[in-house]
Amino acid sequence: MYFDIGDETVWNPSNGAGRLFMRQIEVFEAELELPSGIGQGKYWGDPDTLEVDPAAYADFVRGLVDRHCRTGHSVILALSEGFVATALALARRAGIEVEMPEPRSGDVRGGVQRDVQVPGDPLTASAAAVTALDRRARELDHWMPR
Repeated sequence: MYFDIGDETVWNPSNGAGRLFMRQIEVFEAELELPSGIGQGKYWGDPDTLEVDPAAYADFVRGLVDRHCRTGHSVILALSEGFVATALALARRAGIEVEMPEPRSGDVRGGVQRDVQVPGDPLTASAAAVTALDRRARELDHWMPR
C-alpha cells in the first residue's frame, strides 16, 4: 500500500499492515468524530494507493494524541498505543507538527469524565502516556518503509 502526500510516498506498508491501520482509522474517526484525511489516491479504484490530506490529518492526529495522552484508563491506553504511535510517526514524516500535551492536575477531557478507571491517577497516567507515546512513535518510524 502507498500513503501519499502529493507525489511523495510517506509510508509503504505491507497490505496486511496497511489494511489493519485503515480499519483502526475508521474506529478512531468514529471515536473522535473527526475525519482522518486519508482517502482514495490518484489511481481511482486502486485500494492500495491512498492520499493523505495534510490539514485534515493534522487535526485528526492532534485530536488522537490529545485523547490518548489525557486518558488515565490503562486498558484504553494499551488498546490504542500502537495505533496512535503509528499515526503520530506518519504525521511527523509528513512534516506535521504535533505537540505532546502537558499533563495538568484535574484535567478532564471535555469537562466530563468518561471511561473512568478506579483506582487511577489521571495525572500520572497522562505523564507516562506522553513519554511512552513519543518514544514508541520514534521507534516505529525506523520500521515504516517508504
